[in-house]
Amino acid sequence: MSDYDFEAIETRWQKRWHDEGTFEVREDASRPKFYCLEMLPYPSGDIHVGHVRNYCITDVVSRVKRMQGFNVLHPIGWDALGLPAENAAIKRGTHPETWTRSNIASMKQQLQRMGFSYPWSREIATCDADYYHWNQWTFLRMLERGIAYRQKAPVNWCPSCQTVLANEQAEGGICWRCKSAIQEREMDQWFLRITNYQDELLDDMNGLTEWPERVLVQQKNWIGRSPGAHVDFAVAGEKEPIRVFTTRVDTICGATFLLLAPEHPRVEALMASVAGDEARAAVARLHRQDRRARLAGQVEKEGVFTGRHAVNPFNGERIPIWVGNFVLMGYGTGAIMSVPAHDQRDFEFARKYDLNVRVVIQPDGPALSGDTLTECYSGPGKLVNSGEWNGLDWEAAKDKMAAHAEAKGFGKATVTYRLKDWLISRQRYWGTPIPVVYCDKCGVKGVPDSELPIKLPPDAPFTGEGGNPLEKVESFVKAKCPSCGGPARRETDTMDTFVDSSWYFYRYCSPKYAGGPFDPKAVAHWFPIDLYVGGIEHAILHLIYSRFWTKVLRDLGLVKDAEPVTRLFPQGMVHWKGEVMSKSKGNTIAPDDVNARYGADTLRLYVLFAAPPEMSLEWSEEGIEGPHRFLLRLVRLVGRHADVLRPLAGQPMPAELSAAARDLRRRTHQAIAKISEDVSERLQLNTAVAALMKLSNEIHAAEPALQDDPAGRFALREAVVTLVQLLNPFAPHVTEELWEKLQPAGTGPLVDTRWPVADAAVAREETVELAVQVNGKVRARISVAAGTAEEAIRAAALAEPKVVEQIAGKEIVKVVVVPGRLVSVVVK
Repeated sequence: MSDYDFEAIETRWQKRWHDEGTFEVREDASRPKFYCLEMLPYPSGDIHVGHVRNYCITDVVSRVKRMQGFNVLHPIGWDALGLPAENAAIKRGTHPETWTRSNIASMKQQLQRMGFSYPWSREIATCDADYYHWNQWTFLRMLERGIAYRQKAPVNWCPSCQTVLANEQAEGGICWRCKSAIQEREMDQWFLRITNYQDELLDDMNGLTEWPERVLVQQKNWIGRSPGAHVDFAVAGEKEPIRVFTTRVDTICGATFLLLAPEHPRVEALMASVAGDEARAAVARLHRQDRRARLAGQVEKEGVFTGRHAVNPFNGERIPIWVGNFVLMGYGTGAIMSVPAHDQRDFEFARKYDLNVRVVIQPDGPALSGDTLTECYSGPGKLVNSGEWNGLDWEAAKDKMAAHAEAKGFGKATVTYRLKDWLISRQRYWGTPIPVVYCDKCGVKGVPDSELPIKLPPDAPFTGEGGNPLEKVESFVKAKCPSCGGPARRETDTMDTFVDSSWYFYRYCSPKYAGGPFDPKAVAHWFPIDLYVGGIEHAILHLIYSRFWTKVLRDLGLVKDAEPVTRLFPQGMVHWKGEVMSKSKGNTIAPDDVNARYGADTLRLYVLFAAPPEMSLEWSEEGIEGPHRFLLRLVRLVGRHADVLRPLAGQPMPAELSAAARDLRRRTHQAIAKISEDVSERLQLNTAVAALMKLSNEIHAAEPALQDDPAGRFALREAVVTLVQLLNPFAPHVTEELWEKLQPAGTGPLVDTRWPVADAAVAREETVELAVQVNGKVRARISVAAGTAEEAIRAAALAEPKVVEQIAGKEIVKVVVVPGRLVSVVVK
């Protein structure tokens, strides 16, 4: 029916769900809980069909779980603070809050138009003062415990965003938001001591069995736990040795030079008496090179000889000390022993500057020589050219040589980490004010809890020039010291927006709670999150920060679990015209346009059917026609039979059914089993939609044989009603409408029914078709009754005429039955 008014039907049901509070939820210990969540959206202005796909995944799972009897929490909110809103407001000459609230209203309307099953009474926005109040409260608890601290440090400065970025937000020397090149500056900044939890963050990954391995690998690499050893190299004429960190102490006798970072604090003093102006100028130039580019290997390896030498404590060898631009402070000690035969970066540096290359790990096979190596050897082997350590296996040597260093007092085994403390200071307005003041007498003081929240002043000037707008609001900056009562200056930095998203999922449990960040009893009921859907790009940002925040909340006694999420599912992106759909690229498709033409149910079905949810999807205007035709075909099917099938509601299935009716029942219950597994366990929603379409085709194929068969109509009704029920989470509006047509008046909405359960006996095939192979080639097919004994199957296969022809005159070696698939006959 081309004139079927999807828009009218969808808006009618959306209004009913809203008016009746269908998806509102409260704690209920009598039912199993299921907390299903997608990462909260940033209110950038509009949603596009890429967002819709993400939200459809959680909506389908939530609806199925609800119909299966679970008490489902499936909330939504807004990650509403941050640089983009402030930049957009400056560009448009408006206030960030005005811009943000307008976007929230628009996007909320779009989400509601899609029919998502959100309990809107739990909606939160992180720009609400009653939300960021608890950012501040938690910060103060961290300050009391030494987790929050302030220090001067080299930081990543984005000249475009005019703010500092955390390391995770400046990978590759590029701003994660605006893609500008990062500069390094030294400033007083606020940090959170995430490194206090680095071992726990790593070790607890062992329990994250339902997280994708690729996410865990990224987090492990970012935390970067490296077992190794510290070793002190004496410097001639100096009291203090140079300490290096190495993960390969077994190769230390192959160290032919030391390398220091250009910013190492010993460099200037080491070079003062021996190096000329040219050498010192070269080191200064290396120091000025972009730190991120140096780390990423994006600059040519360069070095400068300091003119000084160190002594290898393991063999007494005197080796030169160089400065190298690929060594950085903050990673290890800022000094490395260079073993060019067994480290590629050292090898390339040594070849460039004609430094000695000595092999100390010899693998099985032809002997390696430092003179002829064309690249380093980093594999296993036994030690050579290592004095008393010769002949040791390389792994065993690590422990023994580290123990030797400790016994002799020039080193010891240790562990270093790549993870650095989380820098949360941002020199912008639209963020959570950091709740401290600076008093000339008392120093840095946290504000009293009674003064929270410290609210953002609405009258800050937004010109895009001159730094942080908060610094220009005198009424905000002027404060009173909570200790002495004297004048104080309020902190004008605001918190990184990832603070807001590190704990928002707890606030959903009790969004109006005023006694703390959340009601611990409500959190105890709902947590942990059972399914969390979001982008893989958050693996080393949000997903590490939120795990850290949870552990802090646990240590504060607010939560019991050490991990917030049981199952993580990174969804694929939607592409159009060969690129990821993005507002910045101008290649977005608004759901409003699609809804106006096809209806929200069609859009929902298409984005779930077009590709597996974890894979990328290429948007296709032609592709959406298929799901639309499928829904229209179902509407026509119900229209043809509703009047006949409705009176059969509640009546038992007849005992005697035709073969066609039994077959349709079988297909129906097989579909129930497959779709239930695909949604609840495998999260393969595209194959679930395919199974729905297959069942529809099977119903249409059986329709002529059953529509005039009084008993067969019961099987037809079961199939049609089941199809409507199974389709409901995917296309909730049209199926509610069809449900009303199929049920007696007063039955109640489909959303409140129980999910169908497959009857294994009905789903079992009456006959099974098996391929028969002779020496690996299929020669025939046989049909046998389900449950037939293997001996009878062998006999039937060997009696098949085409098989008899193939084995005539030959010796049968063996006959193997693979249940449900084939019979393999081997002859000679």
